[in-house]
This record gives sequence, structure tokens and C-alpha cells, in this order.
Amino acid sequence: MTNGNGAPPEGAPPQLNVLAQYTKDLSFENPNAPASLAPQQNQPAINIQINVGANKLADTEFEVTLSIEGKAESGSSVLFSFELAYAGVFRITNIPEENLHPLIMIECPRLLFPFAREIIATAVRDGGFPPLMLDPVDFVGLYRQNLERAQQGQPS
Repeated sequence: MTNGNGAPPEGAPPQLNVLAQYTKDLSFENPNAPASLAPQQNQPAINIQINVGANKLADTEFEVTLSIEGKAESGSSVLFSFELAYAGVFRITNIPEENLHPLIMIECPRLLFPFAREIIATAVRDGGFPPLMLDPVDFVGLYRQNLERAQQGQPS
């Protein structure tokens, strides 16, 4: 609801509601099994990449997708790799326009992350490895990094 000039009515509380959340895409690969399941001499090198994307669905509804890719390698051998696109539909009301983009790109993925983390831990465990418990993500830092890249004309 607006006051006629596009601004939220005075005193209306800001709202962020999760309408739905879901796995859009999940891939887990264990290309060298069963050899990759043997005890390893060294800790594997694990590389994780995280990206956030958003689509406007309606005036106050946005789909936010948290994309997480990872790969564990030991020497030149891939132990496992995964890709997850986990999304949510959010209704956002009574937020000033200048605060909308940071809210969508920081707070929405922060709400999705614990669920995505659990899906990845379960997939890795079900692949025959100890569960991979991702460290918490600094979505503010990721947002700033992506803004800097966009200002420099680099892909995010």
C-alpha cells in the first residue's frame, strides 16, 4: 500500500515475508568412486563459490536464488563436486526504494543459507564423505564485492 506518491504510508512497518523456498537445481558428483572413498593421506583442497541472483516477480515479490558450487580435490583427483541453486520467494513491503536492493541481495540470501547449507551437508554425506559444513557467509561483504565488480565493468 502506498500514500499515492509511491512511498509507503507513514508509520507502516517494513515487512519481509518468505512465501516459498525450494531447491531449483542440485547436482552432486563423485566421479572417482569407489577409489575416492578410500582414506586420504592429506586433507582435500575444497573450493567454494557463492553467488546471489534476484528476479522481480511482482511489485512486492522477488525470487532470490542462492547459488553454491564446490569441489574437493586431493592432488589431481576430484573427490566430489556439487552445484546447488536454492531459491526463495519473498514479499517485501514498506521499504524505501534505496534500501530495497541491499535487502534483497543481503538479507534474503542470509535467510536461505542455513537451508542450503543443510542440503549440501546431506548430499556430501550421502555421497560417502563426512558432511561438509559450510562456514557462515558474509553476505554484506559479498554484496560490496559484487558492487565493486559491477562498477569496474567486471562480471560478478
